[in-house]
Amino acid sequence: MASSRELMGSGSHARRSGGRHGEQHNSHRIGWLRAVVLGANDGTISVASLVVGIAASGATRSDLLVAGLAATVAGAASMAAGEFVSVQSQADTEQADLARERRELAIDPAGELAELAEIYRNRGLTAETAYQVAEQLTRHDALGAHARDELGLTETLRARPIQAALASAASFAIGALVPILAVLLSPQGQVGSFTTAAALVALAVLGGLSAKAGGAAMPRGVMRMVVWGSLALGLTALVGHLVGKAV
Repeated sequence: MASSRELMGSGSHARRSGGRHGEQHNSHRIGWLRAVVLGANDGTISVASLVVGIAASGATRSDLLVAGLAATVAGAASMAAGEFVSVQSQADTEQADLARERRELAIDPAGELAELAEIYRNRGLTAETAYQVAEQLTRHDALGAHARDELGLTETLRARPIQAALASAASFAIGALVPILAVLLSPQGQVGSFTTAAALVALAVLGGLSAKAGGAAMPRGVMRMVVWGSLALGLTALVGHLVGKAV
């Protein structure tokens, strides 16, 4: 029975091989980058929006600070729980697929060999070459070959629930520090505008860094973050202003 390290080892080997040829790829960052960007973005926008909305209603600085800290703790816990459950569901599905593939290899190895050869043939190899490749990979690591080429499971894309949960919670808290510090450092009577400006700057930096880490265009990443952040902050401020007048 092959271990998970053996099953997913091809991804690490591919990255090492790519490094020897001077190639630089970013797909290995997908898992943690998604969790970090989502958490920091959510932390900054949600806590800043809350602060701006409550500030628009006329709340005091101390009330804003308490609300921001409470939102930070609740948001980080929620992000961790939600990310863990979501990614763990993916991991459970992966393990179930691997268990099924393991049983099929034990029951019908010839049929599984033919299935693997058909996959390679559909990718452009001749029938003879496809069978030879499937036969060699099966001798080397049958379950690993089916995990990678039939199920699409690699080390790069493998679900890591605990890593995703911790990354989301930590990044949410870090993102939430921006509006918290803005509340503490803003001039009297300018908490809302100061927090808005600080949040937008932080979102622009986050968008640029995440785009660079993922190998995408930085201006597009910055614009995407700033536009959506502005919409969230503006809508919350409007609601806070209207509610503040009503009550």
